Amino acid sequence: MIDPKLAGRLSVPLRLPTEDPLPPGTHVLGLFAERDARLYVPQGLAPRRPVPLVVLFHGGGGSAEKIMPMLAVHAEARGFLLLIPQSLHPTWDLVIAGNGPDRDRLEHALNALASHFLLDPGRIAFAGHSDGGSYALSLGLTNGDLVSHVIVSSAGFMSVQTQMGTPRVFISHGTRDEQIPIDRSGPTHASLMREAGYDVTYVEYDGPHAYDPAVVRRAVDFFMDDRDASYAA
Repeated sequence: MIDPKLAGRLSVPLRLPTEDPLPPGTHVLGLFAERDARLYVPQGLAPRRPVPLVVLFHGGGGSAEKIMPMLAVHAEARGFLLLIPQSLHPTWDLVIAGNGPDRDRLEHALNALASHFLLDPGRIAFAGHSDGGSYALSLGLTNGDLVSHVIVSSAGFMSVQTQMGTPRVFISHGTRDEQIPIDRSGPTHASLMREAGYDVTYVEYDGPHAYDPAVVRRAVDFFMDDRDASYAA
């Protein structure tokens, strides 16, 4: 039987926080000596109320600083936490050789976050672009009992050894993507997941290998759905 960690399984028990919430703004979590995780906390989170979370994975050769603009403005406007881990090496371990230190660091960051905030189990998303999209898709389907939504932009592959749960999936891909051609990625992934019983939204847009701001807005709406009233109450 495969080791759950090697398969990409995460152990993140959702629980009542044991520490004070972090104040609004961008935080370096102080968990790792190099390429530490970043957290964006929006204004106005209701204390002791469940809060949505998006975990955003950067592309190959990327960083938290480069990918944060993709969703930071939406985190502020819609009231969700934005956690941005960073791969230890230029891209994610799963892309290079399989689940390893990046899986461990992600698990550590998620558990640290859960000690400060009460996370909404119905709205936890893994999101990413390019290699980060592949990582979000692979780990999201592997941990669908934790992750409620998967948001993928220009992903090249998915590697899933164990499927758990049934997260809703949003896939987008540019029709002029020369780095990861669309004909061997986006529609293929969407078709395979629909056949496996997942609820999949697939969006193509006229663009290169870059996320599209209008499509990102659609993905945020997909994630937040019509439950904003529960956050604002």
